[in-house]
Amino acid sequence: MPRVIVRWCAVLSVAVAFGAVALAQRPVAGSKGNQVPTFRYDPTWPKQLPNNWVIGQVGALFVDAKDHIWIAQRPGGTTNLSERYGLLGYSECCFPAPPVIEFDQAGNMVQAWGAIHENKGELVGPQVSGPYPAGAWPTSEHGIFVEPTGTVWVDSSTAPSSLLKLTRDGKLLMQIGKQQAKTSSDTVNLGGPTSMVVDAAAREVFVADGYENRRVVVFDSETGAYKRHWGAYGKPPSADQAPGTNEKAVFDIEARRQQFDHVHCLMQDNEGLLYVCDRANNRVQIFRKDGTYIREVLIAPKTRGFGSVMAVAFSPDKAQRFMYVGDGANHKVWILRRDTLEIIGSVGGSGRGGGQVLVIHTIGVDSKGNLYVGETIPGNRVQRFTYTGLAPAKP
Repeated sequence: MPRVIVRWCAVLSVAVAFGAVALAQRPVAGSKGNQVPTFRYDPTWPKQLPNNWVIGQVGALFVDAKDHIWIAQRPGGTTNLSERYGLLGYSECCFPAPPVIEFDQAGNMVQAWGAIHENKGELVGPQVSGPYPAGAWPTSEHGIFVEPTGTVWVDSSTAPSSLLKLTRDGKLLMQIGKQQAKTSSDTVNLGGPTSMVVDAAAREVFVADGYENRRVVVFDSETGAYKRHWGAYGKPPSADQAPGTNEKAVFDIEARRQQFDHVHCLMQDNEGLLYVCDRANNRVQIFRKDGTYIREVLIAPKTRGFGSVMAVAFSPDKAQRFMYVGDGANHKVWILRRDTLEIIGSVGGSGRGGGQVLVIHTIGVDSKGNLYVGETIPGNRVQRFTYTGLAPAKP
């Protein structure tokens, strides 16, 4: 039975049971406020890509100030033979798409750029942008952030780990990290960064650093200079690399939770608080911008393997009443009340059909409340769930 545990001066345990898989959401009876957001799968979004392009694993998704949806996907993830027939000259279709793609609200591609590459970074197929400095472009696109000014940030979760700052049309402005960090104390390089948030007023970029390191690290967003970092509960992070998602490892959440294990996402709410996805520990921890720990919530804490906390997003109302948590292991997006961190419903359900999901890797919400879900292996797609309003929780 999936459950959520909130630690905030005291411990609150809420057990939530769900019925059969559905295309949209599962409201929970008896939830406070007695209302839950509802959604309907939109089969019209996105539209077919031009140039016989296909996408690989969707590492990241971001909804910008114009309500455009950006994805950072991995061209090397197009591994099925028929997805490369165009490259081989066997047929008109298909070719790996550029890694960064911008869509409008109708699902049309606005632009696409970045190095089209294999999993180890080698360029493949016709290039539509660049060139980029050798070793600069990510080998595994994992995070994307678009500032209101149009500046775009993209990172690489595999070696050589790096964080790139680019113009809206893909011209490189700055690179943070050029070698692989050996510990979480490195003030110059990164170790598997996964996500980033830019605080324009403070001129700071917060980085979830991530797959090997076990920290949140902060740099000056204009110069790239190091400023500070912290680990779980705001304490110094371990010098050891994150154990990751070893399914054979002894899974003792209480023993592991003193350190981050797979820092997988980072989001900032309207109050300026930072929400950190600690993926393999099945939790979200909340901090002030200086690293002061506030509270945490565990999601399906017995989950092993991928972990249950891949991504976080918020409803678009000023109070951000609802928080969404993408769960790649249990194949759903959990819906929580942001004030109490109580689970009140879910979106999705396991499967390959429209409105069903497999390994959720990233999520986003637009100004209308529509929910976007990006998948990695074996889904390799992005779907939209149209917001249909609030409904009473059902028995």
